[in-house]
Amino acid sequence: MSITLLDQNTINKIAAGEVIERPSSVVKELVENAIDAGATAVTVEIKEGGISFIRVTDNGSGICKDEIEIAFKRHATSKIKCVEDLMAVSSLGFRGEALASIAAVSQVELITKTADSLSGARYTIDGGNAGEITDIGAPEGTTFIVRNLFYNTPVRRKFLKTATTEGGYIGSLIEYLALSHPDISFRFISNNQNKLHTSGNMNLKDIIYNVYGRDITNNLYEVTGKSQDIEASGFIGKPVICRGNRTYENYYINGRYIKSSIITKAIEDAYKGFIMPHNYPFSAIHFKINPAVIDVNVHPTKMELRFSNNEYIYNFVYDTCLKVLKSKELIAEVSVPEPANAVKEPINVIKEPEKVAEKPANSIKLNDYRHTAQRLPEPFEIKRSQQMVREDKVKYEEERKAEAPKQLNLFENKLLDESSRNKYRIIGQLFETYWLIEFEDKFYIMDQHAAHEKILYEKTMERLHNKTMGTQMIMPPVVLSLNMHEEEIYRNNADIFKSLGYEIEEFGGSEYKVTGIPAGLPKMDYKQLLIDVLDGLSEENANKDPDIITEKVASMSCKAAVKGNNRLSFSEAFELMDELMKAENPYNCPHGRPTLIMMNKYEIEKKFKRIV
Repeated sequence: MSITLLDQNTINKIAAGEVIERPSSVVKELVENAIDAGATAVTVEIKEGGISFIRVTDNGSGICKDEIEIAFKRHATSKIKCVEDLMAVSSLGFRGEALASIAAVSQVELITKTADSLSGARYTIDGGNAGEITDIGAPEGTTFIVRNLFYNTPVRRKFLKTATTEGGYIGSLIEYLALSHPDISFRFISNNQNKLHTSGNMNLKDIIYNVYGRDITNNLYEVTGKSQDIEASGFIGKPVICRGNRTYENYYINGRYIKSSIITKAIEDAYKGFIMPHNYPFSAIHFKINPAVIDVNVHPTKMELRFSNNEYIYNFVYDTCLKVLKSKELIAEVSVPEPANAVKEPINVIKEPEKVAEKPANSIKLNDYRHTAQRLPEPFEIKRSQQMVREDKVKYEEERKAEAPKQLNLFENKLLDESSRNKYRIIGQLFETYWLIEFEDKFYIMDQHAAHEKILYEKTMERLHNKTMGTQMIMPPVVLSLNMHEEEIYRNNADIFKSLGYEIEEFGGSEYKVTGIPAGLPKMDYKQLLIDVLDGLSEENANKDPDIITEKVASMSCKAAVKGNNRLSFSEAFELMDELMKAENPYNCPHGRPTLIMMNKYEIEKKFKRIV
């Protein structure tokens, strides 16, 4: 086998594959270059999903005429001069591979003008073959036109998806970029249709509205936090707008949309107990992090990130989000949709602004609580005309202004607060499961099982974490028969079980004898508890983590909670409310289900047509 050097054309095409995977990769590189050039307005126009045509126009600083050809060389960059500069690079791109990679697999036309130039310059490069630079009239800034992506690498082009799908990727990218740079006006045009236009007015909430719609925007909490090397600002969603995937989880680090397993875990852990398992929260948070503690350029797509102190970053993000969630009374407000044959309200009725949009598809039924939210439309599903969009924006602005004074007193008086202890009235029990409560101008329904479950869970967790459980000897002992996998899990975590108060010893063969359990556990099936804990650890890949075991023990202890269809006395219901008030997060059971839901007086009177 002989070894030969590849020609430069082949090298460029291979290198292009590392940076340019699809049309959205081209848009990402060109828009990030525009941002680095100081642009305050960027327009992206595509046709056929960007496969046949991409145009990116900005009002940035432009490229000097004598530097245009150099800009298309590999590893040509204005961002760094030497290896030491890598430690402090803060621009969105620095490798100098983007233009060379794009030009190697497409037909590129560049029009650019700097502020001190009398005229602009036009340059073409076809599949890496450079043309001439000519003078042309042009406004200040840069326009890139990219045609026929992968026309000279048909194998790579064959792996692209449909034009609609590729266009959807670009639409999502522009949304992320708009959210990460609220100071820049973005316009996205696809097949001659306006899909997105942001003002660049620095108002992140306005951009969230443009991207996600009114329902999401009306259900946000503001987040702020600052520490030695990190600062956070933005919004997180109320638990009611969670989603079954991570589509809603967005955060931006030093102006870059990026992903970090540390930050993702911190945000999701903060929501534990507030939302159901396998649901994910909404977030749009901007982080300013000292560049000295991060390395954002460890991957060609610049989407991966590493920190020098993961624990510090995790704790900051977790504490910042959890503090906001704990400061709010997170009782879900429910709406009852109008029946299909109901008499419609007059069109001219002036309605009080609602915290949750009243739409049957998004309402939360009393007997079937679900975390629901507006479905994020696919980029090419948007059918509304520009006039309808403008009308919707006007309506949103009116609602936002009306909501502002209302927010001042929204959480002033909480039901689950010591000061409210003698102000609420328990009306009675429904279906021997739910307690009906009146407080001020609101009507609450408490699930006795979920409430008691949360009380037991937090008490158990507190004792476990404080190592105050002790050991309670049991007689007769519990005998467990474990398979090989369960045995391995137990042996790997035996010292943790012992620290929690368990006394377990080998009993011959694959059997183990349990003579002691954590003191203070409610009366329950202790054998089943241990089996459930071991099963849970198996799902966690037998990770030796004390917190996992503690969580499992506490969670399983909740099986002792009072069940539904159990009749309680009024005094027991009052005691349940008193204990719930002491809980750290009284609004959701350990599995994320609500302990209480609420309807306001206005909503009820509207249904009875007392308000017209």
